This record gives sequence, C-alpha cells and structure tokens, in this order.
Amino acid sequence: MQRHLISAADLTRDDAVLILDTAEEMARVADRPIKKLPTLRGRTIVNLFFEDSTRTRISFEAAEKRLSADVINFSAKGSSVSKGESLKDTAQTLEAMGVDAVVIRHGASGAPYRLANSGWIEAAVVNAGDGTHQHPTQALLDAFTMRRRLVGRDAGLGQDLSGRRITVVGDVLHSRVARSNVDLLHTLGAEVTLVAPPTLVPVGVESWPCEVSYDLDSTLPKCDAVMMLRVQRERMNAAFFPTEREYSRRYGLDGDRMARLPEHAIVMHPGPMVRGMEITAEVADSDRCTAIEQVANGVSIRMAVLYLLLGGNEPAHARPPVSHRHPSDERFAHPSGPEEK
Repeated sequence: MQRHLISAADLTRDDAVLILDTAEEMARVADRPIKKLPTLRGRTIVNLFFEDSTRTRISFEAAEKRLSADVINFSAKGSSVSKGESLKDTAQTLEAMGVDAVVIRHGASGAPYRLANSGWIEAAVVNAGDGTHQHPTQALLDAFTMRRRLVGRDAGLGQDLSGRRITVVGDVLHSRVARSNVDLLHTLGAEVTLVAPPTLVPVGVESWPCEVSYDLDSTLPKCDAVMMLRVQRERMNAAFFPTEREYSRRYGLDGDRMARLPEHAIVMHPGPMVRGMEITAEVADSDRCTAIEQVANGVSIRMAVLYLLLGGNEPAHARPPVSHRHPSDERFAHPSGPEEK
C-alpha cells in the first residue's frame, strides 16, 4: 500500500485485492458483541469535510472508532473556512495538532492531491470525494459488494472480478463514483459499459478503459451488475435533458427493466437515491438491490484502508487478553518476568 489513497487509478490489482481481502477480515468485527479492534489506538484521524455528506462521513467515523482511533470531525460550516481560511492554513493547523491521517472531502477536484503533495502536512491523506474527480473508497466498497454477491465471501478471497460485466448508468459527466469505478473495475479485470444521454457523457471518454452506449435496454441482458447513478443537479449549470419524466423513461430502472437482467445480476446505487427518477421504489426495495449492503460494506472497506495505511504489518486482529492464559504461567505472575512473545 502507498502512503496516501487519492485515486482508484493509483491502485494495482494486488493493492485492490489486498484491501478487499482485509475488508473481509474487518467485516467479522461487526459480528462481535464488542465491535472494536485496538489497531489504531493512540492514532488521531481528522475527518475534513468541506462538502455535505451523510453516508461517507458516518462510515469513516464508524470505521475509525472501531479501530480505536481518536477521531476529530471537522465541518467547513461553522469553522474558520466560512471566514475565508485557506486549505493551507487549515492543513497547517491540523499538522500543529499532530494528526496521523486526514480524510478529506472537497468540492474542488484535486484538493486531496494538493494536500498530500504540498508539504503542508505529514499525515496520510485519504480522498473521500473531490469534485467530479475521484471517490476511491466508494469504488472499493462497490467492488467488495460485487465480489461478495457474484463470487462469494470465502470463494472470493484472493480473487478479482475478471470476466464480470458491469453497467454504470446515469449522470457520468458529474460523477466521481463513475470515474473511480471505471478505473478500479478495469484494474480488477471487469468489463465496464457506461450508459447515459449524450449530454451526460464526458468529453474524452473514448480514452477511458470502458465501452459507451446510449441504449440501456440493449445492455441489461448481458450484465452481472447494473449501477444506477444519481442526477447531480447541484453540479449542473445547464439543461442536460428535456424533463425528469423523459430521463426516467429512457434511463431509469423500473421493474420491467429489472426483469430483463440475468437471474444472478444485482442492482447497485451509491446513494442517495432519488426514487422515481433513476430508480423506482419497486427496484430499490427488492432483494436484488444492494444499496444497504453497500453502506455496511463501506465501513469494512474504510477500516481496511485505514488499517493498511496506518496499522503497519501487524495482524489485523487483537491478541487474546492475558486473562485467557493460565494464572500459573510464570511469565505473567511476576512483573520482572520475560515479555510476552
């Protein structure tokens, strides 16, 4: 693993599989009565969010606390950023406090890269979404969900997604999730097809490692997973399609379209979902929709990323407490005894 996680494109196949396999181990923590590991005890992590978020922020916070890290939540609203403080000054303030890692979400594409390579801060940097650029942990949790559903939890260990066909539908132009998934899924051996109105396909998409289609119905029977994207109106400054009804008719996923999918195929959505727009309530609430699983898997993936960036090469599980050993063991009977191996 590298020192930072800025882009899904930075990950090799071995890096990605290592994260997915580590996340499987982390997922077992959720089944314990006490959902805690001591791995990052004494480490301080700051969640630096300049954009609104629910799932990502809470997911990172849950992951950090399950690894026993000290967590500081920073929101641009109500902070000195609203008074005009720059990213550099904010970073230097965090550096002075001695933080070990910064999880950053920012509206400007490239802000996490700038933070990681500026020399302002020595901490590890994890990109939690920057503008329309990248969202690597979202792509990892999506791949983790696909591997669990399409390959199997135990059978998937050490495996990638070679030969799987994934269709990503919707507002690709403004979607950092789409960009991250195209990069990561290609690295993992999957075949990706983007489906969107011509107005919502980015310029230069022909250089991406994927296919492009404008016809959703023709791609559905051939895919193993279909990922629906939200139309990001907050990033739009023009009319990219005539009406919501027209968009839904051509690119929305309803029960009839879901029936055209192969029996094993799954429906994915990074959230938040706009029901009735890109996905109907019937599909969103079906057993084939993995939206809630993706949220749960996001905690495991983010635990794995933080562990691999900050936890070193130690086992990802806690050692048994001393009390589990026999009290007559002389190593623990006297303070002056030899150290535990």
